[in-house]
Amino acid sequence: MSILQTLDKQYINGEWRDGLGAKTLQDINPYNGEVIAEFKMANLEDIDAAYKAAANAKKEWDEVNAYTKSRMLERAVRYIEEHEEEIIQIIIRELGGTRLKAFFEIGLVKDIIREAATFPVRMEGKILPSPVDGKENRLYRIPAGVVGVISPFNFPFYLSMKSVAPALGAGNGVVLKPHEHTPITGGTLIAKIFEEVGLPKGLINVVVTDIAEIGDGFVSHPIPRILSFTGSSQVGSHIAQVAAKHFKKAILELGGNSALIVLEDADLTYAVNAAVFSRFTHQGQICMSANRVLVHQDVYDKFLDLYVEKVSGLKVGDPNDPDTVIGPLINQRQVANLMATIDEAIREGAVPALKGEVKGNVVEPIVLTGVTTDMSIASKELFGPAVCIMSFASEEEAIRMANETPFGLSGAIHTRDLERGAQMAKRIETGMIHINDGTINDEPIVAFGGEKHSGLGRLNGQWSLEEFTTLKWISVQHKKRQFPY
Repeated sequence: MSILQTLDKQYINGEWRDGLGAKTLQDINPYNGEVIAEFKMANLEDIDAAYKAAANAKKEWDEVNAYTKSRMLERAVRYIEEHEEEIIQIIIRELGGTRLKAFFEIGLVKDIIREAATFPVRMEGKILPSPVDGKENRLYRIPAGVVGVISPFNFPFYLSMKSVAPALGAGNGVVLKPHEHTPITGGTLIAKIFEEVGLPKGLINVVVTDIAEIGDGFVSHPIPRILSFTGSSQVGSHIAQVAAKHFKKAILELGGNSALIVLEDADLTYAVNAAVFSRFTHQGQICMSANRVLVHQDVYDKFLDLYVEKVSGLKVGDPNDPDTVIGPLINQRQVANLMATIDEAIREGAVPALKGEVKGNVVEPIVLTGVTTDMSIASKELFGPAVCIMSFASEEEAIRMANETPFGLSGAIHTRDLERGAQMAKRIETGMIHINDGTINDEPIVAFGGEKHSGLGRLNGQWSLEEFTTLKWISVQHKKRQFPY
């Protein structure tokens, strides 16, 4: 029996069971419409049970030796390696990811688990001096408690694990709510992995549920101290408000509208390759994707010719074909939203240099020219295989154009003068930006996060360790203190 056939249940307190909710979720392959699993969805009672299980199991996890915790997490990497082809098939079938995308995502997952496996032995404290005679100040780094994780549909295996593994490594219990379009890759697959490596029952729970039934119940529940959300800025804003109302911390990894800037001295062939990768990887369904490619006017025409030629050669279609670069979008709603945005841009004056057909959920590449900063498309996140190629006359204009968006997640600058690029990067309002590279970068020990509407907080490495822990001050008075009365 394959992994896929065993992952159609809720995972609560170490048990695989149906949810108590009123609805059944059909998990559908976005490429061919195949129903690959059905879930009896969770309700508020299930969510309550999951959070209580995580809180209880966290007490058991507290007593586990730090080195034992590390070894358990390391075993998760080995489990993934042993079942890699099955996981690739799940990614292809559930979210329409290509084989290339699946390899890429699994590599990111293994890297973040390896980093999280170091957390149990990095829970360091401090001894600090005091102005009070005879006092010793001890500062302990301790787990926050229970973390609620809400993950998206685009890179669900990685973007769930990006919070789940560090939260576990830092000593917390976890309840994970995957996106309803990727309940296996983003949810129950992760439960299966950690079940197999021997984590205490209840330490990680997965609830597949419907917001229409639970409302804000996942966020407002009294047990979780931290909510880690990856998704749209609109939903992230709502979660942040609910979390703040209930005195919880929200970590938000939100949308983007990244600009890839090509200066007049750039290596154009290399810049084209970086720009195509930055836009069309996983059909453009990545928050760091380059929505806008800003090209200096002196090299604009040549760049555009090379870019359209490269994009025209990308294979589109069945994600199971190893040569496919562009597979399906996740559902018809995403297709409709993308095409409505494209049609609006064309009405406003944008000119298609390339405009492919729409076949079911598969959208062939779209390259728009003539886009100006006052068009609505220039400030939106495009979650699909479409891109705006825009011209600029000066470095100052490029910086202004890059910053004319409510988002600030990623970006890239291409130039032969590396220091020129670095100085320019400092002036762009974004959490991450890369010189002579693509906009899509995520490394296990480097701070990841956005500015403006692209999020709050930073993940990866020491920043994840800090986000999922808190500090506790314990003072010890070694000799009697003189009080004023």
